Amino acid sequence: MGKILLTLNMEYVRHHDKSFAEGVKIAKEIGYEYIEPMVHNGRELLSEAGYFHSFSMDEDPRYMKEICDEHGIKVSSLSAHCPLMRPEISVPYLQKAIRFAADIGAPFINTDEGVKPDWMDEDFAFEVMKYTLTQAIKTAERYNVYICIEDHQIFSKTPEGLLRIANLVDSPLLQINYDTGNAYVAGNDPYEMLETVLDRLYHLHAKDIGGVQLESRGKVTGVPVGVACGEGVIDWKKIVDLVKPLDRDIFFSVECGTIPQAEVSLKHLQSLI
Repeated sequence: MGKILLTLNMEYVRHHDKSFAEGVKIAKEIGYEYIEPMVHNGRELLSEAGYFHSFSMDEDPRYMKEICDEHGIKVSSLSAHCPLMRPEISVPYLQKAIRFAADIGAPFINTDEGVKPDWMDEDFAFEVMKYTLTQAIKTAERYNVYICIEDHQIFSKTPEGLLRIANLVDSPLLQINYDTGNAYVAGNDPYEMLETVLDRLYHLHAKDIGGVQLESRGKVTGVPVGVACGEGVIDWKKIVDLVKPLDRDIFFSVECGTIPQAEVSLKHLQSLI
């Protein structure tokens, strides 16, 4: 039986206008041992100015590790979302993210299919995604880093669609990052969907849904962040009980929108785990 490990998606400081380094420091002060950074290509003004948490992959990956080491925190995974149906963007982006993750010792990168171009039909879309993932998996297998597909967009919003994407390439390194909140707002039963994809679960976004987000159920396929775990509609004991019997360690990456929500989420999940 594996363990459930808690990590914190760096989106928790987005609305606080904090830099990556400040976000790492606060995460450790709250009590987290792991984080899930978001990475981007090139240079981004707000990150460069210290007002945004995303980390450029044009930086030396060891620089990210130095920041984390300074605060005694580890990187569990990278948030590396990209449009799989646009291989001219996603192939080099995913390959770069995989190499970056390997260099800092992170075993996972998380992504989803991204937005489908209007002119692309479903059959064509899956062929293009297969090409993109085939290219990316070749790099993943060289560096032993998992690519985990998240339920977030029009195909992955259902368990059948999510599994179809995760089966496009026959590799043990192509698996699933299940997002509880996205499953709920897309109109699924989040526990039934988790059971359906459980054999392929290697990472989980611990996202709870509450407040005005409840009004969007059935109208959207995902939301960027949730409320504090335990303060929304997700029954975390059910989620924990489903995941605990797995024979591998699973990261629960808290995906909330504020520092206080990150604190509440940690305490609530720790009480169940």
